[in-house]
Amino acid sequence: MRGAEDGSRPLRQFAPALVLLSLAVLINYVDRGNLSIAAPLLKAELHISTSQLGILLSAFFWTYTILMFAAGRLADQFDVNLLIAAGLFLWTLATAVTGLVHGFAMLLAVRMMLGVGESVTFPACSKILAQNLTEQHRGFANGMITAGLKAGPAVGTLGAGLLMAKYGWRPVFVGIGLASLVWIPAWMYWRPRPELTGRMQTKCSVGFVDIMRKRSFWGTAAGNFCGNYVLYFFVIWLPYYLVTERHLTMVAMARMAGAFYMTDATSTVITGWVADYWIRRGKTPTLVRKAAMAIGYATLAGCLIGCATASSTSYIGWLFAIGISGGIAGSGTFAFSQTLAGREVAGQWTALQNGLANFAGIVGPALTGFIVERTGHFMPAVMVAAAAAMMGGLAWVLVVGPVEPVNWIPSLELPVPAEEVA
Repeated sequence: MRGAEDGSRPLRQFAPALVLLSLAVLINYVDRGNLSIAAPLLKAELHISTSQLGILLSAFFWTYTILMFAAGRLADQFDVNLLIAAGLFLWTLATAVTGLVHGFAMLLAVRMMLGVGESVTFPACSKILAQNLTEQHRGFANGMITAGLKAGPAVGTLGAGLLMAKYGWRPVFVGIGLASLVWIPAWMYWRPRPELTGRMQTKCSVGFVDIMRKRSFWGTAAGNFCGNYVLYFFVIWLPYYLVTERHLTMVAMARMAGAFYMTDATSTVITGWVADYWIRRGKTPTLVRKAAMAIGYATLAGCLIGCATASSTSYIGWLFAIGISGGIAGSGTFAFSQTLAGREVAGQWTALQNGLANFAGIVGPALTGFIVERTGHFMPAVMVAAAAAMMGGLAWVLVVGPVEPVNWIPSLELPVPAEEVA
């Protein structure tokens, strides 16, 4: 295994592929959020009810969450480079078709199709990074991927929102969907090639049951769930919070939210680079990765409490402190998975972890809405998010064991060319 690991593609050679993966995740989050931005226009034009709109907004998660588990298995069994290209083709096609359909049933079908395509994204990205990068480069690489995730809402809210206001929602869906297809030929040109990395794909006999027997898996899943709770709190509720609780105008809200998301994304990339630096200096991945999580989640919890109790002027500083600490906390989510699972089963581990963690997207927004409706304020809801952040930090630090590859069965050893071992 050491020979294969030492032969990993250097980060600078992998850079074009990494940029494209980050861009794919950004497109992913723009496409899944476009319907929320278009909701008022779409509802009026198609005469759908509020309950039908709610079903459309949630339909994406039905197929996305369920099929993510299958996507992880596919990523470990087949050519993952082709898998992510097929997934992006399917979800961008669904985005384009959304601008052409009429009626609730057709919209429901394309939203579910969008979930099918996007389900491959994170298992595939995690598998590709595990295959092509060593531990000392995975922090920055995962930071780039997560930055795409966190920049997506900013790009979607500002870019797609302004375009819809000017041209209407249908041309924007068609245009974004078709323009995103340019990613595929770029990926096919710059994708990592096994013949250059010295790796060969083999079938893997480890399954979900084997992964779930590991305590560290449950630590990553619990930590990811808590992190997602806070993530979805801000992705879904931040604009509403700024307008209703802090009394910003729509224009001021868009600028503030966009700046917050970009602060979060920038912090993620910087944290990943700093973590890799310390690992290259000889610090253990266990110390470095867990220290980042401890600092990130603890400060995130504290800043959430500070923002909830702050005055109408001082909350802005706390809000951007949340963005910085959230970036620190989010930088290593999948770096843990790639190291623990190894390149053999990184797809399945990530799929299972992220699939379970995505239930936070079902629980969190609904719970927040219920709390705000009952209390009339966001403070109790923000306190719940702070508690989730604290529990997430504890899961990453105390439940996850040493951040080193799990010792799977010996038959998983991948064949390594003789010249690489020598």
